[in-house]
Amino acid sequence: MLAAIDQGLIYAVLALGVFLTFRILNFADLTVDASFTTGGGTAAVLISNGVSPYVATLAGLLAGAAAGGVTAFLHVVCRIDPLLASILTMLGLYSINLRIMGGPNIPLLNRTTLFSPLLQQRLIGTWVSVAILALVALALKFAIDWFLATDFGLAVMATGDNPAMAASFGVNSGRTKTIALMLANGLVGLCGALMAQYSGFADIGGGTGLILVGLASVILGGALLGTRYMFLTTLGVVVGSVAYRLVIFFALKAPFLKAQDMKVISAVIVVIALVISQSKRIRELVGKFSISRKRDDIPEPMTVVPNPFSPLASIDATTTAVVDGGDN
Repeated sequence: MLAAIDQGLIYAVLALGVFLTFRILNFADLTVDASFTTGGGTAAVLISNGVSPYVATLAGLLAGAAAGGVTAFLHVVCRIDPLLASILTMLGLYSINLRIMGGPNIPLLNRTTLFSPLLQQRLIGTWVSVAILALVALALKFAIDWFLATDFGLAVMATGDNPAMAASFGVNSGRTKTIALMLANGLVGLCGALMAQYSGFADIGGGTGLILVGLASVILGGALLGTRYMFLTTLGVVVGSVAYRLVIFFALKAPFLKAQDMKVISAVIVVIALVISQSKRIRELVGKFSISRKRDDIPEPMTVVPNPFSPLASIDATTTAVVDGGDN
């Protein structure tokens, strides 16, 4: 079970990237399935050639960001529909990933990776590895919280909410979309690099269907912690990723399910999460146990009587108040 939590925390990095595109930017980005492999394959090739795992992990992040930049170019410059642009990038990256990796699979056995110290001490799948990966996931979560609180982050949110309104306020929607897509896919590439080192190999099909993993994590996190506050929303993405992996772990324990059924289980989890998020009764039931629920015991704020002598008050109101005061 601890190994499943480990994987959930690693995939939380991918889920944070999906959160940026689908929830913040409102961009249907399917580049995730390919940029994950791009990041993992790039890191695996560099590590297998003796490059430092830290440099290789950074290269995986940059490779994923470059994949996001291609999608942004097709959409912003070439005026291609967001969904179609991401599909074209995903298809093209399959061949590029094969070129990068030189084959369908790259083993990292007996290679120094970020997880080599934990492997040597037999700490993978223990509370030590869980704590370390949790710190990494939370650090990225806080970084995204900080980014979304900046002026540019607010511009990205405005672009995703209403592009026309954002443009009327002078926001360059093309630039915000490009940087947000590169940042999101950079996180996905980082996740691919980490997962390749954790599992000990990089595979050309490793990213297939991962968009479902990201969506399930985002939706489950929203159902568990709510979406009223950005702090809890991003935390919910991390919690949702771990919850998703735990559901997969326990589901595969059933005697009638096998590892080959994982994609079906993933699809069912997404369907259930979508039904929960769209059902008013279920949302109200879940909201009663959510830590972000509205509290009924908090009194309403007192009504403040406007000051008639305020500079913002009308002349008529001020005159009336003076006359009434003089009569009394």
